[in-house]
Amino acid sequence: MIIEEIRNELFRMQDLKYRDFHSKLIPTVEKDTIIGVRTPPLRKFAKQIGDREDISVFLEQLPHTYFDENQLHAFLISQEKDFERCVGEVERFLPFVDNWATCDQMSPKVFRKYRRELSGYIRKWITCGQTYPVRFAIGMLMEHFLDEDFDGVYPKMVSEVHSGEYYVNMMIAWYFATALAKQYDAVLPYLEEQRLAPWTHNKAIQKSIESRRITPEQKAYLKSLKVVAK
Repeated sequence: MIIEEIRNELFRMQDLKYRDFHSKLIPTVEKDTIIGVRTPPLRKFAKQIGDREDISVFLEQLPHTYFDENQLHAFLISQEKDFERCVGEVERFLPFVDNWATCDQMSPKVFRKYRRELSGYIRKWITCGQTYPVRFAIGMLMEHFLDEDFDGVYPKMVSEVHSGEYYVNMMIAWYFATALAKQYDAVLPYLEEQRLAPWTHNKAIQKSIESRRITPEQKAYLKSLKVVAK
């Protein structure tokens, strides 16, 4: 069985010190479900098995038992070259994503060639109300729609996400910090008009000030826009 083969290989690559360290960074995941495989060998393993005829057996076996299996799953999806197949696998996997690391590791390269088609799926994910699909949608907007495909509708979509989830609000802040570095004039009004929740507003400013892509003059002005969080 491919699932048993994969699990045996993951345990062969286990690094217990890395597991102990990494488990502190992903508090939503139980430590005993983390094998402890570092990212570089996990990516390499994904490339080795990605073309196996029976890899679909692993991809369809959800939910996985181990965090590292979820990470491997994210890498396998990310290297899928057919857009329709890739987005189908993303949609099947997203409901089972239970942590920020797996969510953020999933970055399909094929999406770069199909941004128009991708935008429709993003609109669906960002309004679904589930923590990690929403976070993933915002991450895709940040990755693919802040350069030549930027449109003012996208920061508006992100600003309209209202959540009590830390991992959603942190991604909103990260999005606006990155947007300020790339589309400063277009997104600055969201902070000037205080269109984000106070915590998210201040976190976006904090992350912007830490960026080397923001000028000293811009940083000084952004500091003046901080609000008192209630």
